[in-house]
Amino acid sequence: MTKKKPLAENQMLISILASVISIAVGLLFGFILLLILNPSKAGVGMSAMLTTGFGSLDKFGKVLYQAAPLMLCGLSVGFAFKTGLFNIGASGQYTMGAFFALIGAIVLHLPWWACLLLSCVGGGIWGIFPGLFKALFNVNEVITSIMFNWIGMFLVNLLLANTPIMLASAWGASNSDRTADLNVANPSAIIPKAGLDKLFGNSPWINISVFIAIAVAILMWFILQKTTFGYELKACGLNKEASRYAGINANRNIILSMIIAGALSGLGGGLYYLAGTIQYVLEKSVLGMGFDGIPVALLANSHPIGTIFSSLFISYIKVGGSAMQPNFSSETINIIIAVIIYLAAFALLMRGVIMKLLKKLAGKADKEVSA
Repeated sequence: MTKKKPLAENQMLISILASVISIAVGLLFGFILLLILNPSKAGVGMSAMLTTGFGSLDKFGKVLYQAAPLMLCGLSVGFAFKTGLFNIGASGQYTMGAFFALIGAIVLHLPWWACLLLSCVGGGIWGIFPGLFKALFNVNEVITSIMFNWIGMFLVNLLLANTPIMLASAWGASNSDRTADLNVANPSAIIPKAGLDKLFGNSPWINISVFIAIAVAILMWFILQKTTFGYELKACGLNKEASRYAGINANRNIILSMIIAGALSGLGGGLYYLAGTIQYVLEKSVLGMGFDGIPVALLANSHPIGTIFSSLFISYIKVGGSAMQPNFSSETINIIIAVIIYLAAFALLMRGVIMKLLKKLAGKADKEVSA
């Protein structure tokens, strides 16, 4: 008969419990803010946030649509974190991936799957630079990846502004600050809906992107847990010098880790903008999707399978937040969602608190038994 594992050693249960507690604390804090800002409508606002995602098939379709890029940005951050790196450059990689995908769609007239491959290439290229600086010059990847977020955004704006065929104005629309509508420029580049739109009440949002993202999450889990390559990556993350002593090429693995992380974020950008519902707008600030990948990864404890569920949750409250108008302004909604998301990111800290508490309780129980 196998001995039952103590609760303090059940890492999976502790991680799930920490995430649930963090989400609950975030929701409570958000509700308190609503009470402060508009007491008479606080209950209505919180109800809208928590129920809208399931309120209709169209809204649920939007939850799944937004969850796909969130999942991939979370996987990007989590994958790098598993290998000892903090990829805060997911936003720039996401932007570059979206740009490569749209170039393939509008300029090269490629089918959707080829455009998605290009998005991986674009994000991977943007991930090389922080990896190289880290491996060759020991420059902190946080610094370089933050810088490349802004470089990526302004470079994409510059390239789009000087490629007239990419803009909507070249295809008969009045807008010159956004990319062409794929329904006009290249319908074959739009990710297939595979009949899901009819299943979800003719929702314009839903397509197979969420299933692609889930498949990638499972693939990342397999690579990290079941392959020699994944073992080497994690070994470098745990102790780079020890892995070098064991004969592992740490510098190569650092670069490869950032390339893979960049490709994941880039794929997220491709999935978002190849849906045919959203056009890329010439931005003035770094896109938030990559930064939202950080709490997605932290909430999932960087576990690829956990990322599937954490991205669905964050997408869900974002869709619910948009339903809080007109009772609350868009700025208020953004604050509430930000509070919930970033308090949810305290799951890692909460995990340590729960482990200490369980060990303390287990120690008291042992003393009582021995007495």
